[in-house]
Amino acid sequence: MKRIYFLALLILPLLSFGQELVTVNDVKNIEVKGFKMYPNPAYGEEIYITTTSNGEKNIKVYDVFGEVVLVDRISTNTLDISGLVPGVYVLQVTEDKKTMTRKLVIK
Repeated sequence: MKRIYFLALLILPLLSFGQELVTVNDVKNIEVKGFKMYPNPAYGEEIYITTTSNGEKNIKVYDVFGEVVLVDRISTNTLDISGLVPGVYVLQVTEDKKTMTRKLVIK
């Protein structure tokens, strides 16, 4: 009986080390400075995306299934969302190799 407890004490720490969190993608996103997106929730056909530098932005919009539903490159601060149906989306903005991801709700 003591032998079983002794083995359990030896094996338990080994099992706990196997429980560590492992990340597949260790790339760190550098966020866009001064990022603002409005209105959110959106009711109209466009939203406004502003940053500190207001440079050219690459936009990707994902639906809840992870499918890309809109890809656009804007040099102004206006994004046309008239082709999107009401729902919840993930908006990814890349500007000068910096990326920002936010939830977008369209009503």
